[in-house]
Amino acid sequence: MDKQKWNPAQYAEEAHFVSELGAQVVDLLAPCAGERILDLGCGDGTLAKALHDAGCRVVGVDASPEMVAAAISTGVDARVVDGHELRFDAEFDAVFSNAALHWMTRPGLVLDGVYRALRPGGRFVGEFGGHGNVATILRALEEALAARGIDATPLNPWFFPRADEYHALLTRYGFEPVKVQVFSRPTPLPGDVTGWLETFAQRFINSLPKEARKAFVVEVVERCRPALCDGDGRWMADYVRLRFVATRPFGASAVVKPSVSSA
Repeated sequence: MDKQKWNPAQYAEEAHFVSELGAQVVDLLAPCAGERILDLGCGDGTLAKALHDAGCRVVGVDASPEMVAAAISTGVDARVVDGHELRFDAEFDAVFSNAALHWMTRPGLVLDGVYRALRPGGRFVGEFGGHGNVATILRALEEALAARGIDATPLNPWFFPRADEYHALLTRYGFEPVKVQVFSRPTPLPGDVTGWLETFAQRFINSLPKEARKAFVVEVVERCRPALCDGDGRWMADYVRLRFVATRPFGASAVVKPSVSSA
């Protein structure tokens, strides 16, 4: 089975709304010139570049070499780093993340790395998919695969927690949550849901032989149509987002955090 692959040009065409909506999360971060900020899951670097242009000293990390190359091309200091394997030590005033944490399915490892990356008093601010995110799309994928005798459960690459679940995780790994909220945000798509599926749902699609994938995508689109396409042919993705602000407390070195080996 092929893994998820990121194509910066495809991402810019099909998912430009991600960074546009992420500007609201930058406002929540309230960056100050001179701050050293880690952009966790920086993608093509659009928001990291905005932080850089605001006078921050930004490091972007992403697991995709292709996306990191795109970020570097904009002048961002970007590095290929898996979010589960952060190796920074009290280097950052803030860690920022937009639309990336739901791809990191071992949140304990991520939070442990973020905690260590922050200086005492540093803040962790982000937004990602919350419980119920793309529920219609996911159900359509599951049903279309089930009709082909395939269980979609092990193919699901996403972590979509509830607000109370993520609040508890932040607390467990030593953070002081300031704000954790889940909210619905139906999001217009540039076309039908085909482009979204081909950009984000590759794990499901690629579980099938290549010759069967096109018909599968067509079927998933039709399964989504009644709920996600209006009478004028405009498509929406049924996004639910989790937005949060947390801090690494001062004097928190005595916090005993749990093992993250199975988190």
